[in-house]
Amino acid sequence: MSATLLVVIGLAGLVLGGEMLVRGAVSAAKSFGISPMVIGLTLVGFGTSTPELVTSLQAALSGSSGIAIGNVVGSNIGNVLLILGIAALLAPIAVDPKAFARDGTVMVIATLLCLGAVLLGDVSRGVGIAFLMSLLAYLGFTLWSERRNTGTPAAAVYEAEAEAVPGSDYSLGVAIGIAAVGLVITIIGARFLVSGAVSIAQAAGLSETVIGLTIVAIGTSMPELVTSIIAVRKGQGEVALGNVLGSNIFNILGILGVTAIVQPMAVPAEIARLDIWMMCGATAVLIVFARTGWTVSRREGFVFVAAYAAYIGVLLLG
Repeated sequence: MSATLLVVIGLAGLVLGGEMLVRGAVSAAKSFGISPMVIGLTLVGFGTSTPELVTSLQAALSGSSGIAIGNVVGSNIGNVLLILGIAALLAPIAVDPKAFARDGTVMVIATLLCLGAVLLGDVSRGVGIAFLMSLLAYLGFTLWSERRNTGTPAAAVYEAEAEAVPGSDYSLGVAIGIAAVGLVITIIGARFLVSGAVSIAQAAGLSETVIGLTIVAIGTSMPELVTSIIAVRKGQGEVALGNVLGSNIFNILGILGVTAIVQPMAVPAEIARLDIWMMCGATAVLIVFARTGWTVSRREGFVFVAAYAAYIGVLLLG
């Protein structure tokens, strides 16, 4: 089987498997009576990042740290510049100041922690544990504060995220079955994608890191893109923004954390030279755009998409 076909099948598996996993998990959670706010915060906000988690684990265990770390950094860049940019082009995204204050701040902190790990030159098991514990602390604090103060703007965003999942009202048995099949498809898709990506890198004379930052990162971010487009078309632009914030937090603290615990990794020099700074810059610009009139406008969405196109061009031509 050719490398290109492996990548295509792998990407298709990640998109299909990730969508089935989230849909089944959300439906099962509803059957257990879990509140929409909790579902939106955990299963939807972070469930769409499952393809990134499985792919990074597969790459790290295969000795391809460039793909594993590049996938996380590239996905965060793509979430802001590509996915949020496309969403804003479809319709301006209103930003709730209170909802953005906490999650935006945590995203900035997670980004700075990732910067520190990259500049240190390796993501050790200790760093992975610290990242994962930070994620659990964030989740615990968020659940505690939202249950203490019901009806907050942030809770409304999480609930809207849960409602944005299409067709998630199955019986418990069917929901669990869909989630399980989705997980299996995601794992198989990740294996195909990593194998094909490594082969393409070798054949094209590109580094595995570049492949991780481009093909792999874009492919594993497709669930976030689908969720964001559906939300914007329903007039729920705040869900698209919340999805990006939650995904970026989970990518760093959860995916990079879990992957480093399983397999500590050295950071490729390429990421320290350019890509981590691009991720930090995209985060900073998002904060500025969101706070300017508390709206991400179509013009700002165009700036995001144009910046992403330029970044991909630099990677491939450089």
